[in-house]
Amino acid sequence: MSGPGLFVSGATHQTAPLAMREKLSPGPDPAELHGRLTAIPGVRELALLSTCNRLEIYAVADDPAALRALEDAFCAHRQLDPEDFGRVRMTRRDRDAIRHLFGVAAGLESQMVGENEILGQVKDAYAAAQALRSTGPVLNRLFQKTFQAAKLARSQTAITEGHVSVANVAVDLASNIFGALGGVRVLVLGAGDIAEKTTKAFLSRGAAPAMTVASRTIERASDLASRIEGDSLPLAEVESRLKDFDVVVGSTSAPGTLISAAAVRQAMHQRPSRPLFFIDLAMPRDIDPEVARLENVFLYNLDDLAAIAEKNLAARTAEVARCRELLQLRVEALWSQLEHHLGPGAAGRENTGSPAPGGQFAG
Repeated sequence: MSGPGLFVSGATHQTAPLAMREKLSPGPDPAELHGRLTAIPGVRELALLSTCNRLEIYAVADDPAALRALEDAFCAHRQLDPEDFGRVRMTRRDRDAIRHLFGVAAGLESQMVGENEILGQVKDAYAAAQALRSTGPVLNRLFQKTFQAAKLARSQTAITEGHVSVANVAVDLASNIFGALGGVRVLVLGAGDIAEKTTKAFLSRGAAPAMTVASRTIERASDLASRIEGDSLPLAEVESRLKDFDVVVGSTSAPGTLISAAAVRQAMHQRPSRPLFFIDLAMPRDIDPEVARLENVFLYNLDDLAAIAEKNLAARTAEVARCRELLQLRVEALWSQLEHHLGPGAAGRENTGSPAPGGQFAG
């Protein structure tokens, strides 16, 4: 359908496998990508939401043709075949785009339904777009109302109850393998938000004081290590020190793998009787997937953790329905406010784009 509109285009864990999501990462310079996309003729406003499980482009554009040009520019920047992207792409517009973002921020579209980290990531995406001066009246209103709707959904339903964060699920897995965590030596790669949440989850289960943080910037590693009364380690020394740890958590933003199968094989020769447990929370992945083939080595990635967490979803199914109903009222209210910003013909427009398997749009 032609005409100006509010669009979202991208791919998520519901449409794209882990290997494909790695390729959709904005790359080492998100600002450069952002600049290329905002230069597309017909694109009025833009924001990028990139997490471990999704890459979504929110745009106010003159018509679907401008959106397609934007998608082509993204593929060119990431060296992706547009046909490959098209097979995993989801697109939504207008009130369906609002509904989608509300659900994302409330944790309804997450691999671990109800998880809390996504709201902070949506806020960071909006702040980054504001800093690059690519938002306007539509996206500003959209994101501000999104934060209010997500807060309301989380406060008025039980959608966040239970262990629904990757950090908590990761610690549960470590406990299943090692039992009590008091003597388990934990190495966390990265010093960002996910790393901090993971260290706190391990601390809450008695893993202190045998915890070490490694980062590309030793100052950041030392800062987080000091807050958990642990040790720090230069990232360059990680592979040579693997034999000293029982659990290794990957959570960096490095562009490629940091731990090779060869390094793990060498470490296991030096500790053959004790298992080595890897939890890869990074996107792209920090740990070579071939590691999982080694004897007495366990490797879980984001999709593995999500499958485990899904077992807890049944208890929250009714809350998901309540949450969607609560958000829908606010979707309609916001859409009625945004229509006049998008020009004639905006009212009543429906979703457009590529349907997910089964005829439904995936989030």
